[in-house]
Amino acid sequence: MTRIGVIIGSTRPGRKGDRVAAWVRDTAAGHAGGTADFELVDVKDYALPLLDEAVPARMAPGGRPHTRRWAERIGSYDAFVVVTPEYNAAPPAALTNAIDYLYAEWGGKPVGYVGYGVFGAVMAVQKLRAQAGVLRMADIGPQVALTLREDFENFAEFRPRELHVSEVHGLVDELLAWARALAPLRARSRATAGSHPR
Repeated sequence: MTRIGVIIGSTRPGRKGDRVAAWVRDTAAGHAGGTADFELVDVKDYALPLLDEAVPARMAPGGRPHTRRWAERIGSYDAFVVVTPEYNAAPPAALTNAIDYLYAEWGGKPVGYVGYGVFGAVMAVQKLRAQAGVLRMADIGPQVALTLREDFENFAEFRPRELHVSEVHGLVDELLAWARALAPLRARSRATAGSHPR
């Protein structure tokens, strides 16, 4: 079964990302009808310090225990949905830091985006799309943009509009199609990674 990680990109106190990500997971799983497994992946759970590996992940796998734990989790998925807010026209530093810890674990996997913020986090997602290309990920087109004014009651309580349900469905359909198409590439990458244990 295809395994999809729904990444919660915000780690700040009082964040809204955990509720948004749970809605994405449940909406996606219902639409996929048991053909894929959607799991929440909370960056906060890994307490990753600012990147502390001496060698870039593109050159060699990290050796620190927190890096290995993060790599094992990310490496187990076939695709991702990244749920991100937008801070100063960019994704959270904790999210980009977590992405930077790894390289091979991201490659050959499609990624879709659900943004939330004043303008739906479109600028944050734009930056993440550029990063995905460098990591050899398949950056899919459909995107869900949730706005604080229209999808959060009093800018606080998450109340997504109905139109976003069909947007998540479209994102899931394309994500799964790409995940199936890229399966041979992931199999080769995993075989190569297996010959260079951490």
